Parts: sequence; C-alpha cells; structure tokens
Amino acid sequence: MKGVLLVNLGSPKSTDPKDVKKYLGEFLMDERVIDLPLWLRTFIVKGIILNTRPKKSAEAYQKIWWKEGSPLIVLSERLQNKVQQKTELPVALAMRYGNPSLKSGLQELYDKGVKDVLLIPLYPQFAMATTETITVLAEELRQAHFNDMKITDIPAFYNKPEYVKALSNSIKDYLSDKKYDHLLFSYHGVPERHIRKSDITKSHCKIDGSCCNNSSKAHEFCYRHQCFQTTKNVIKELNLDESKVSTSFQSRLGVDPWLQPYTDRTIVSKAEKDGVKNLAIVTPAFVSDCLETLEEIAMEGKEEFLEAGGENFYTVPCINDNTEWVNVLSGWIHDFDSKK
Repeated sequence: MKGVLLVNLGSPKSTDPKDVKKYLGEFLMDERVIDLPLWLRTFIVKGIILNTRPKKSAEAYQKIWWKEGSPLIVLSERLQNKVQQKTELPVALAMRYGNPSLKSGLQELYDKGVKDVLLIPLYPQFAMATTETITVLAEELRQAHFNDMKITDIPAFYNKPEYVKALSNSIKDYLSDKKYDHLLFSYHGVPERHIRKSDITKSHCKIDGSCCNNSSKAHEFCYRHQCFQTTKNVIKELNLDESKVSTSFQSRLGVDPWLQPYTDRTIVSKAEKDGVKNLAIVTPAFVSDCLETLEEIAMEGKEEFLEAGGENFYTVPCINDNTEWVNVLSGWIHDFDSKK
C-alpha cells in the first residue's frame, strides 16, 4: 500500500520560552544546520545561544502566534487536509523538528498498512539544512523502525513548471491591485560553506557571481543557484522587468560569511540609495508562512523600509494552502500512485 508524508520545518509547542528553548535546541544541534564539530556545536548552542536567544525568540513568536497555534503548523495542517481530499492515498504530516515528529508521521502511515511512502520535503530548493536533513533522518528511521518500508522522496522542485506557475500566479494575484516600484525575492540564508559542502563536483561552486550561471551537475544540490533560478523562472513566467527585480538572503548567525546580498541591508538600500518608495517582497524558500516571513520580513523588514524613507511595503504570502499549489501536490501524488 502507498502513502504520502508531507514534511515541513517545525515550530515550538507554544510561545513559552521553555518550549522555544527546547525547539531551538533540537533545531540548532542538527549537524546539518550548524555543521561544526560536536564539541564546538554543543558549546555554541547549549553554552551560549540557548542561554540568551529563547526569550527573544519567544517574544517574536508571540507577535505572530495565532489562536489555533503556530502559523506554520496550522497552515501545514490545512495543506495536508486539502491534499488528502484530492487523493485516496493516506496523507500524513510531520515536522523535522518538534511535533508531529518524522517518526510519528512514518508510524501513522505504517499503522495504516503503508509500505511504500512518497516523502515530500516542503522546500522548493535543496539545502543540506532543509531537504537533506529530512531525507537523511527518514532513512535512519526507516532502517531502525520500518525496515520493510520503501521511501521515495521528491527532489527540489524549484524548476518544475507546474510549481513555477503556481508560485507566479500567487504573486501576480496578490500584487494585482498594488502599485510597487520593485519586487524583492528574499530567500533564507545559509553559510557559504554549506554551498561548497553540497558541491558534488568538489570544484564548481566558487560563489563568485558567475558559477551559478555556468551549467554544471553541481546545480542539482546548489541552494544558491536554485534560489537565483527560482527568481529567473518567475521573471520569465510573469514577463517582469528584470531591472525592477532583485534577489537577497535573510537571516544569518555567527561571523562566518553567509549568502549575500543580505535582505535587511537590501531593504534599506532600496529606500535610501535607489529611492524606492513602494517595495514588494516575496519569500519563495518557504512554502508556509512562518516566523521568518511573518515577523522578520512583514514586521521587521517593513519597519526598516519605512524608517529608511519608504512608503509602502507589501509582503506576498507564501503559497500555503493555495488551491493551485494543492493541485500541484495532488498531481505529483497521482503520478506516484500510477507507477507500478
């Protein structure tokens, strides 16, 4: 019997600093998130970050928390329910960190007799801290607890025409009645070393401004290339003026270089240096709205833009449980179900 497991990032159980600390501990101790030796990762996370950051993060979560709970969890559940209505295959939901856990998601399917699982990491672009950590853990759990189960995962789908169309239409629909001078694509940031570590050629990725444009099999696992390509795909789909579109990367931790240009600096620069008065921003690294989109961008980003002289700041919602996105997922599931 076949089944489907949708997997998203995860969220704290509540906005209580204790729950936030527990969540951050699980998230940041992942060797594919902070890819440092265990002793150093432990010192940084448990010795420094978890003693300072949970309270501040809890306050941020409090700003965006819904009555139903975590926006990311609620939106993921809505997506799961809508996809389930489109297929006869059982569809379970799991989070890489927090609950419902990846193990519980696989167990739910296994208890229903599912032995052939389509694993769908809800990340359009590949990254070792997102897609890879999900597929690696899923395989570890399969070997340890479900060794008669087969797992097939959907790779990064940033280039799939049906996804590009769904994303593009969601942007067009939201901005249809809004006048904006510039459209900024903001992707979650990762350390530059992650790009080099994911380079299967061990020589292509130089992050020099040109390697992402030169054809290479390294692009199959290059987050940076896939982000820039996502922007290009939407520009082409919507026939946008390239001079009024740019790409940046948000969130960074520590002193090591992360992917640039940085979103916060770009937002300020657009207002102060380029004279942009009306800025629209979209976050295509996320399928579901979450802390990074609802607080870091929609609140902090807006404040930075207005203080720098901007006038109107529009945050395009993620595709969430958008009907066209639901249909895209349902189509992939149908293709999986049709294969013998």
